Order: sequence, then C-alpha cells, then structure tokens
Amino acid sequence: MLPRKGAGFELDVRLDGDTRPFLWLGLCEMRIMDDRRWPWLVLVPQRPGIEEVHDLTPLDQAMLTFETNLAAEALKRATGCLKINTGALGNVVRQLHVHVVARSEGDFNWPGPVWGQGPREPWKATDFHRFADRLRAEF
Repeated sequence: MLPRKGAGFELDVRLDGDTRPFLWLGLCEMRIMDDRRWPWLVLVPQRPGIEEVHDLTPLDQAMLTFETNLAAEALKRATGCLKINTGALGNVVRQLHVHVVARSEGDFNWPGPVWGQGPREPWKATDFHRFADRLRAEF
C-alpha cells in the first residue's frame, strides 16, 4: 500500500528519520515512531506546504479527524492501553503531522509527556513486525 504521495508532497526529513512507514489511509500516510518505549503512530496528511490543521480544506480537515480517530481506536484495541494521547504540535517539525500515542500506567515516564525523554530506543525488527501485524489486524 505504500508509498503514494500527493503532487509536490515531500515528507520532512526528521519525520522520515524518526518513523517507519506503515499504512496509507487516504489523506494520511500512517507511520510508526521508531521508539519501542511507546506504541506511537504519526499521521502525515499528504498535502504540500501544510503546517496547521486550518491550512487544510474543510474536507481534508474532516478526513484528518476521521483518520486520527481510526488510528486511535485501532491502537487502543491493539495495545489495551489506558489512555490515547493525540496531538499536533509542530514546534520542531513544522509540517503538519498528528501524533497518536498509547499510554499506560507504568510505561516510560508515566504520566509525563513522551517528548524530550532521552534518545529514541529503536524497535528490534522482530518486535516491530509483531507490533505492526497486531495493529494491522485492528484496521
């Protein structure tokens, strides 16, 4: 299913370096954050030059909401987590992207934020594929 890109779209190099491609939803490419400490998805609308949700057309805004909710529901089912954190910050990477993170009591830095908590701990290949398969089954 990957890759499919909109005309003129280029993925920010930091997003490309920190995440792994996973699934195409329609508007967004869904990627998995390459940090095994948290089950963490990143949705990237495939529209060039977009930095804010309000920069999207109304139809794309509705699609982004729909796809974010699909991702959150699938992630919650796949992980059995206590809480889903969703956010579009853009302070470091300005390209519009939405984080969907599964959190549970006792995970790394619970209940604090996932950002700025030391270096990433990349997934081992077998663990990544196991997680991706479990998540894919929920879509």
